[in-house]
Amino acid sequence: MSEQMTDTDAAGAEVPEESGSEQSGTDESGTPRLTKVQRLEHEGDIAADYLEELLDIADLDGDLDMDVEGDRASVQIGGADLSLLVGRNGEVLEALQELTRLAVYRETGERSRLMLDVGGHRAEQRTRLVALAEKSIAEVKESGEPMSLEPMSAFERKVVHDAVAAAGLTSESEGAEPKRHVVILPA
Repeated sequence: MSEQMTDTDAAGAEVPEESGSEQSGTDESGTPRLTKVQRLEHEGDIAADYLEELLDIADLDGDLDMDVEGDRASVQIGGADLSLLVGRNGEVLEALQELTRLAVYRETGERSRLMLDVGGHRAEQRTRLVALAEKSIAEVKESGEPMSLEPMSAFERKVVHDAVAAAGLTSESEGAEPKRHVVILPA
């Protein structure tokens, strides 16, 4: 006869423990285990604290909004003129995102895939890239020939790869940074 492990809910009632990677409860050392969403929310909280300190140091006003989008934490900074945090072609934003990921790593010991957006820059960029991808996909379908796009950042390439996959085609990244680019392949 096997014994099922139980835990208690907020009201104190016994409930069976979940199995798999989404398991909550405690580990062998008594440390609480978090679900994936809870871990991502925790990453967002760490990132927001880090970014609030940075905004204070830089004497910039900004409102932070945290969310979990798919399999990553997401933090958006909105407010007045935050163009200093975006920089030319988003270079400052990319660097700030990496610094924020390092701050999360320092606290959790785990690599983060956190996505940072400032002033809607990434959202606008995503819209522009999806339109570019759709136009390029149509050209590849019509010509039957592969098409190489201009060099892009990792974020930009990911957006294009996702749009290509959604259209039923395949794509790959070629080249080395900073000239790494997407090639859209015909079906």
